[in-house]
Amino acid sequence: MILEVDRLTTRYGALTALHAVSLHVAVGELVALVGPNGAGKTTLLSSVVGLLRPANGSVRFEGTDVTGADPAANVARGLALVPERRRIFKDLSVAENLRLAGATVPKSQRKARMEEMGELFPVLRTKWDVSAGYLSGGQAQQLAVARALMCEPKLLLLDEPCLGLAPTIVDVIFELLDQLRAQGRTILVVEQQAQRVLSVADRGYVLRTGEIVAEGSGPELAGRSDLFDTYVGGS
Repeated sequence: MILEVDRLTTRYGALTALHAVSLHVAVGELVALVGPNGAGKTTLLSSVVGLLRPANGSVRFEGTDVTGADPAANVARGLALVPERRRIFKDLSVAENLRLAGATVPKSQRKARMEEMGELFPVLRTKWDVSAGYLSGGQAQQLAVARALMCEPKLLLLDEPCLGLAPTIVDVIFELLDQLRAQGRTILVVEQQAQRVLSVADRGYVLRTGEIVAEGSGPELAGRSDLFDTYVGGS
């Protein structure tokens, strides 16, 4: 397993946001984490990459205990998070955003990484010198993903990649997921469009009030209407 989360508990002061959560991701898998707002999904991703320090439990990445490790060190290990609402540098150009993200890549490889991002995201290639603040929501989301991919992560974590996007752009993001999966990338994705993301995932977990309440193959979970009615609150 590339990622093993074992009985992870994370608190915000007196509030326990995650209650002994366990999950795993194997190399090459696309794993979906779904659940209602406030379930603890973003807290889980933040705990995995080191943005939050868990109170109990452990996070192991490629067999190494990285619980509470420095986020920059985790990036160097190959953990890359695309956060909710993207958080790109709006005052920098598209190319500058990518070059900054590629600072951890050996200098001899940076040009090739930039060229690869231009091929994977052709819309960004046409806006290389445009300030990121002028991008549409869909273009900005693609930039956020490209920025994470610049450091050639072993595990890509996506937090709500379709949040706030028009339906046609949501289709583009799901096409991108298909492309990344076809490349053999390992992905853990949090997404509110639960049934859709589960239908394309290898496996899935349902999180509610900080606890895993169901797990299984993606298509199996996507087809359980009882699960959505009880825990997720619709598709």
